[in-house]
Amino acid sequence: MKANEQCLACLVNQMVKTARLTNAADREKLYSKVFAAMSEIDYNRSNPEIAGDNFRLIKEHIGNSDPYKETKARYNQMFLEKLPQYDERIRSFEDAVKYAVVANIIDFNPVHSNVEEETERLFSEISSLTLTVDDSALLKADILNADTLLYLGDNCGEICFDKLLIKRIRELNPSCRIYFAVRGEAVINDNTEADAYSVGMDEYAEIISNGDYSPGTALERVSAEFKAIYDSADVVISKGQGNCETLSGEDKNIYFLLMTKCNVVADYVGVKEKSLVCLHSRAFVGDK
Repeated sequence: MKANEQCLACLVNQMVKTARLTNAADREKLYSKVFAAMSEIDYNRSNPEIAGDNFRLIKEHIGNSDPYKETKARYNQMFLEKLPQYDERIRSFEDAVKYAVVANIIDFNPVHSNVEEETERLFSEISSLTLTVDDSALLKADILNADTLLYLGDNCGEICFDKLLIKRIRELNPSCRIYFAVRGEAVINDNTEADAYSVGMDEYAEIISNGDYSPGTALERVSAEFKAIYDSADVVISKGQGNCETLSGEDKNIYFLLMTKCNVVADYVGVKEKSLVCLHSRAFVGDK
């Protein structure tokens, strides 16, 4: 999915938000660096790739390799402590899918606020929520026949519900080899290897880095190790908007699990904003 002009405001707002979060000095200098880079944007690239480049500039300017480290740890621990009670509520594979999709609301992009309150509200209403697009039955069938599954993680907090879904996947197909992929380096509130180990993801899956520094999975920038696993996987589960934006045009057996949190992605998927989606990649055949 190519970058959209409506994404420009979000890219700028994310820069300002991070600068304020970290109390960055010489902000005018930082803004000039990022604006200079953005003046040469290739609009054939995806928005997450551009966001990753910008975030690298921010990290270099402030001298902090993981500006959201404390925030990620707090949200991961908060939901990890509540995980047993959520685990008890999940009665089926389909329930686990829905919980994982709802958890995609846990995001610190510039158009999202009151994350904790909104997350708690949605989980309290989850019995009345439905997936606008629901390919979970197809996903379940593919899992039952898969030898290898690659699960592309996304945000902090959300990863705890990914763990519950992967637990159900392992119950469905105990012989399936499951990989859980994280970002190659810290970018916004997306999880890295350290974050995945901190919530015990290795109990159910092999944790791997994708080698990329964007809040997505840009195949042109991932490591050779990750690409080999991606190519050989029978099923890929892609969490969140960033992974969807970077992989939606790929000819691969991918299931996109996400909440459409902005109108650009919602329009692209063909649903309303704030829709819950479990969508097979065939919906984007021929699209890049």
